[in-house]
Amino acid sequence: MNYSARLAITAVIVGTAVLLVAWRYSSYIANPWTRDGQVGADLVLVAPRVTGPAIEVAVDDNQFVEAGDLLFRIDPRTYQVALNAAQANFERTLDDFESLSRQIDASEASVEQFRALIPSAESQVRAAAATLTEAERNLDRMAILLERGDIAQARFDTQLRDFNVNQAAKEQADIELLNAKSALTQAEATLAQARANRGKPEPNNARLNQAAAEVDAARLNLEFTEVRAPVDGYVTNVDLRIGEQLTAYAPEFALIDTSTYWVDASFRETFLADINPGDQAVVTLMSYPGTPIEGVVDSINWGIAPSDGTTGAGLLPNVRTTFEWIRLAQRVPVKIKLRNVPEDVRLVVGTTASVLVRRDGETGSLIPVPRFLQ
Repeated sequence: MNYSARLAITAVIVGTAVLLVAWRYSSYIANPWTRDGQVGADLVLVAPRVTGPAIEVAVDDNQFVEAGDLLFRIDPRTYQVALNAAQANFERTLDDFESLSRQIDASEASVEQFRALIPSAESQVRAAAATLTEAERNLDRMAILLERGDIAQARFDTQLRDFNVNQAAKEQADIELLNAKSALTQAEATLAQARANRGKPEPNNARLNQAAAEVDAARLNLEFTEVRAPVDGYVTNVDLRIGEQLTAYAPEFALIDTSTYWVDASFRETFLADINPGDQAVVTLMSYPGTPIEGVVDSINWGIAPSDGTTGAGLLPNVRTTFEWIRLAQRVPVKIKLRNVPEDVRLVVGTTASVLVRRDGETGSLIPVPRFLQ
């Protein structure tokens, strides 16, 4: 075979190889891509909700835990005492409530009793008034007859005595009516005071509800001495020791939520027009260069911090010197949700990733980012 034939065959082989490589990696030429990506996940800062010394640490650093697993326990004795005191206060408040309720029942009975006496007393007053009026008329007639000499003085004196008796009876009836009304008023005041002391009936009684709420709060604080995992994930930066004094709401370590992995990919602004939420993405981790991971564009950041214009000395703006013939595209974060992560891939928050976004929602086989692009 002469030199020209060999050269032609070599050229065909090289050209075919170049075309195959170009075809295989055409997506990374025609579609938006970046190697400025980092794995992220939701971080739950694990903090106790009560203060006290740790008496048990149930996890080791970087251990996987499931939601509900015990992480650590705080000495519960102080909170058990507080719960006992709250329960005793609730029982005492309940006894007071029931005692005051019985007082109210008794006061209501007294009110009804005195209220029932008033009609009888009023009837007696009307009867005494009628009898007195009749006696007064008779006395007036007797006075006229006595003046004319038609009756004896003794008969007039008898009528006068009857009048005085009836007048006294009327005054006594008035006093009894007044006493009945006064007793009713006193009974109503006692009833009002008993109701005020007790408050509203159940279930709207403020004192009873307050005591019950204190029991609930004490019981919650006792439960909070056991700190459990809120989600599945890995605990990290665990440096907790038995006997260490823990402070409420002060984070002790972090828990990485393994159900929330994503990649923050910083694309040049020139690519943004070709990226939309819902587009398919291909993620290649630097730690697993041959294992592409399926992803989808979740969202695009709506703003980035300016690189100049900040306040400097003398409250004047800092303006960065630029060259008009060199224009660097800004990087804008794009959040990529991961799908179908292979079981042998360990996702580590903060590690590097390369990302390709297939434009217009195109689908296809997953091809890892070429090594020289990673």
